[in-house]
Amino acid sequence: MGEHPGHYRDTFSYPPVPSHVWRQGALALTLLCLLLLIGLGVFGAICMEKLNKLQNFKEELQRNLSLQLMQNTNSSQKIRNLSIKLEEIATKLCRELYTKNKEHKCKPCPEEWMWHDDKCYLLHAYQRQETWQKSDEICSGYNASLLTIKSKSVLEFIKSLMLSNFWLGLSPRKDNPRYRNLDTVILLHWFTRNTSVINDKMYCGWIHYTTVYYTKCTETKSIICEKLAQSVKIESILMSEVLDGRK
Repeated sequence: MGEHPGHYRDTFSYPPVPSHVWRQGALALTLLCLLLLIGLGVFGAICMEKLNKLQNFKEELQRNLSLQLMQNTNSSQKIRNLSIKLEEIATKLCRELYTKNKEHKCKPCPEEWMWHDDKCYLLHAYQRQETWQKSDEICSGYNASLLTIKSKSVLEFIKSLMLSNFWLGLSPRKDNPRYRNLDTVILLHWFTRNTSVINDKMYCGWIHYTTVYYTKCTETKSIICEKLAQSVKIESILMSEVLDGRK
């Protein structure tokens, strides 16, 4: 028998969902959202606490590092001061040993060089005489320069050597000034190492005991060189004392 098509639509249609089911679903969804929000809040609070702890830990590390750096700086300064003091003591002791033995191992100057204050001095043999410019070149070969006198201490030391006919490290001049006493030379303009302008018409200074004269730079005189002394080596003092004690 034929049936009306609408009969099947009525047979398979879904019943309406009761309203109380929707309310329960919405309530459950709301509760889930609240739980998620609460969870996020708790998680955020925990994260913030951890971040605060990390920040505090970082600041504490920075403070400790700063304190450590300050302590290291103070320690380094103390070590430097101690080293300076030790070097001063070693230099004083070496001077006393040098007074007794001019070739003592602690001397901060090369062999055959004399030691005074913070400088080393080399006297070339009197029979070797050179022009002023050649003499300056010879001193340069030792990483040194011609003699200069810039302090009372050096002045008295040079006087004690009784030098005669030695070139000085005075700047060459175009005129020939009168002789002068060595005591006044420490106020003069000393040589600035510009030898390129020297010619056979220029005058250079030389020493005769306690008097300074000028003569043509092309003439020949004896040579005395000077250079900075090295630091006194403490181990050389200790070693020499040990060796002396064995004798």
